[in-house]
Amino acid sequence: MKNKRLRFWSTLFCMVWLFQSPLYACTTLLITKGATEDGSVIVSHSDDNDMMDQRIIYVPAADHAPGSTRPVYVDACAMGEFPEYNSFLYPRYVGTSRGPGYENPALPQTKPIGFIPQVPHTYAYFDGNYGIMNEHQLMFGECTDGIKKQLPPERGKRIFYSADLARVALERCTTAREAIALIGELIETYGYYGTGETLPVGDTEEGWIIEMAPSPTGKGGLWVAKKVPDGEVFVGANEFRIREIDPEDPDLMYSKNLHDEAREAGWWNPEEGKLDWLRAVSKGEYNHPYYSLRRVWRIQSRMAPSLNLSPWVEDGYTEAYPFSVKPDQKLSVHDVMALHRDHYEGTPFDMTKGIAAGPYGYPNRYYGPYEATGDVGDPDKKPEGAWERAISVSYCGYVFVNQARGWLPNPIGGVMWMGLDKPSETCFIPFYAGVTALPKSFEVMNPGKFSRESAWWAFNFVSNWAALKYSYMIKDIQGMQQALEQEQTKALEAVETEAIKLHEENPEEARAYLTEFCLTNADQVIGRWWDFSEELIGRYSDGFINAPGHMAQEVGYPEEWRKAAGWFEGPTQYEPRQGQQQE
Repeated sequence: MKNKRLRFWSTLFCMVWLFQSPLYACTTLLITKGATEDGSVIVSHSDDNDMMDQRIIYVPAADHAPGSTRPVYVDACAMGEFPEYNSFLYPRYVGTSRGPGYENPALPQTKPIGFIPQVPHTYAYFDGNYGIMNEHQLMFGECTDGIKKQLPPERGKRIFYSADLARVALERCTTAREAIALIGELIETYGYYGTGETLPVGDTEEGWIIEMAPSPTGKGGLWVAKKVPDGEVFVGANEFRIREIDPEDPDLMYSKNLHDEAREAGWWNPEEGKLDWLRAVSKGEYNHPYYSLRRVWRIQSRMAPSLNLSPWVEDGYTEAYPFSVKPDQKLSVHDVMALHRDHYEGTPFDMTKGIAAGPYGYPNRYYGPYEATGDVGDPDKKPEGAWERAISVSYCGYVFVNQARGWLPNPIGGVMWMGLDKPSETCFIPFYAGVTALPKSFEVMNPGKFSRESAWWAFNFVSNWAALKYSYMIKDIQGMQQALEQEQTKALEAVETEAIKLHEENPEEARAYLTEFCLTNADQVIGRWWDFSEELIGRYSDGFINAPGHMAQEVGYPEEWRKAAGWFEGPTQYEPRQGQQQE
C-alpha cells in the first residue's frame, strides 16, 4: 500500500509539473583540446530537470551471451511519463539491465519498447537522466531543442530517444566518431521520438555535435553531426546550433533521408540554397525570445570578449553567434564550472539586481502558469512577460564537467566532476573513469522526500536556505566552494602520480585505488557540506546575522530596495497620506 501511495503522489506531482513548467531545458558545452589549458577535451552539461530523478548511477561493464538482445526503454525525459511502460520521471528506470544501482524489486519493472542485437561486451559508464561518461573517456552532454513535429514512441517505428542512444554508444564505443556513426545508424534503423536534441560527444582527441529530430513521415528519424574545430568551444542552450548542410564538408555527417524528407514535408526548397538544419526542422528559439540565445551570447562573450558580440538579434534564426568560437584565453576545468554558475552578473541582464531579485539579490526566478510554455517559442505568439533565463537556474538537478586526457591511461585520464543541484551553489566532486563504484549517497535519492542519506539533499538544502539572505550567504558558499574544489584539485595530483605507478604494474589495482580515493573524498566533501549547512542555519536564523557574542545583528534591507518596496510610504504618521483611502 505504501508503494502504491508513493507511486500515486509521484505521478500526480510529475503530471502537474509537466503541464505548468518548461520541459527539461539544459545548457551544454564542448571545449576542444586546443582550447584548454592542459590539452584535455571537456564536455559539460547542466541537467535543468525540475525535480526529476537526480541519482547518478554507476553502470558496470558486462559480458553477454551470443545471440542475446539489448532492451530499449522509453525515456520519460523525452515527453513526459509513459505508465504503460512503467517509465516515470522518478524513478527513471527500474530493472536489472543497467546494473545493481537500478534494481528495486519493490517497484514495477520498466518495460522495454523494443530490442536490438546485443554485443559480446559492454563498457562501464556513469549514468544520469542521460548518459555521461564511460571507462574509455567517451563523454556526452545534452540539451533539448524545439522542433516542428514532436512524435511519441511507437513499437516498430520509433523506439529511441537521445538518452538511450547515448547509453548504447557509451556501452559500445570508444571514440566520438564511432559514437556518431552508431547513433545515426540506430536512428535510421529503429526510429526516433520525442523532442529535438543536441548531444556534444567528446573523446581524448576531438569533439562532435550531433543533433536529431523525429522524421516528418513518422518513421526513422533525422540527424546531423558537425565536428567542433580544434581550438574552439561549442555552447548549446535549447536551440539547434548546426545550420547549413554542405554535402562537401568533410567535418559534417547527416542522415541519408534528410534532404528528401525535408523537401517532401515542405520544410526546405532546394531552389533557395543549401538546407538550413535549424530553419528546416525548428520554429526557432526555445520557449520565448532570448530564452536560449541569451545564454549563447553570455558564454561566448565571457570566453571571447574580443568578438564584441551583441546581446540583441533580429530573431530566433540569427546567425550572429557562431557555431563555435576560439576563446581569448584557454580554459581550465574550473573556468568551465564558473561559466555554469553565471546569472549575467555585471551585465544589463544581471539577475541579482532589481526589484525581482528581492532585497538580497536572489537570482533565481520561479516559473508559474502565466509563463510561456512548451518547447518552441512561436514567433507569432509573443509572451506577455518573461524573466531572463540564467545559466544557473533554480530547477537544475545536477551539473557535470567531464574531462578526457589522452596522455593518461583511460581509468586515470577521464574525470567526471559532478555537482549536485544548482551550479552556483554546489561543490564539484571528482570521479575517475576507472572507478568501479559511486557513493551510495549519489545513487539513493527521492526528490519528494528529504533524506540525509542522499548527497543531493545536502546541496539542495544549502541552495534553498541561501534564498533567505542570498547576497550574504552566497559569499559563504563561494568561499566553501573554492576551498573544497582547490583542495580536491591539489589532492588529484598526488593521487594520479600513485595511480600511474600502480597501473603500470597492475591496472586492476590502480582502479581499486582510484575507487577508494573517490569514495572517501566524496564522503568527506558531503559530510563537510552537511556541517556547513548547519552553520548557515544558525548564522542566518530569523533574518539576523548571528555569531557567538554577536547574536541578532540587525542588518535590515538595502535602501534602494526599501524605496522600491514602499518603506518610505509606511505608517510614520497618524494621518493618511495623499491617495490613501481611510476605511
